[in-house]
Amino acid sequence: MIADPQVLEFIRSTEAAYPAEANGASAADNRRYYDAMCARFRAPRPPGLPVRDQELGGVSCRVYGVRTPVAVLYLHGGGFVVGGLDSHDDVCAEIADATGLMLVAVDYRLAPEHRWPAPLRDVEAVWQALDRPAVVVGDSAGGLLAAALCLSCRGQRQPLGQVLIYPSLGGDRSASSYTVNAEAPMLRTVDLDGYQRALHGEGPVADPLAQPLRAPRLGGLAPAFVVSADVDPLRDDGRDYVARLRLAGVAAEWRNEPELPHGYLRARRESDRARRSFQAILAAIVRLAGCVPVRA
Repeated sequence: MIADPQVLEFIRSTEAAYPAEANGASAADNRRYYDAMCARFRAPRPPGLPVRDQELGGVSCRVYGVRTPVAVLYLHGGGFVVGGLDSHDDVCAEIADATGLMLVAVDYRLAPEHRWPAPLRDVEAVWQALDRPAVVVGDSAGGLLAAALCLSCRGQRQPLGQVLIYPSLGGDRSASSYTVNAEAPMLRTVDLDGYQRALHGEGPVADPLAQPLRAPRLGGLAPAFVVSADVDPLRDDGRDYVARLRLAGVAAEWRNEPELPHGYLRARRESDRARRSFQAILAAIVRLAGCVPVRA
């Protein structure tokens, strides 16, 4: 239940530009709705912050800030269908400015034009080309990619840490959040089904990297900070992933945000709750940036 007037106003503003039916539209129409909504909330970059577009590993990226010994690798959300360098530009700029770390945002390929594992292959290519240790951060679909990157790099160079923001991790649909929040604002369970079909087609998902919660082994992964929105079908994915990481001996923290819906990062300037959560995310990035890389 959401009673916070700031959050309710954020939801109204979002749905005015990005109605629920946009998730059922064609990919092109969905992207038009989504881009218009993101532009509505996009804040100016911090003054004086250097920003440049460049390729890393053959993948288009946007780099924020000056070169630092440790970086942040940011993977945007959008259900693998929408989003890009512009949709999360202000979030990335603020993270780079607040942490003082160079941030690399990845413009990975989108579905349905490019199905799994194309997005992960792009992220892996950037990771291999990145010439410094980094904390990997992702929201929503980007949270899945961040977790998948850590899994795909097990036994090799791991990120310093993984920060997963309301991530989709392939959770069991019998988990309570999928039913209690099935009709939640901003993201419904039926929307998740549509995004999965766009990314994987019909039929079951076979690759455990596409569903990190179903990976057989989680030992040897980077330490994790996982934050979920309480009013979100994906809430229990974060909780359950942290529980599994801890059982595997991985340092992991779960933070659940009452009265916040999926996608609340865009509310960080309008909502006190969202702003406090963003500050906790920034603190986690800085803390993990000081960790020693984890190896299996």
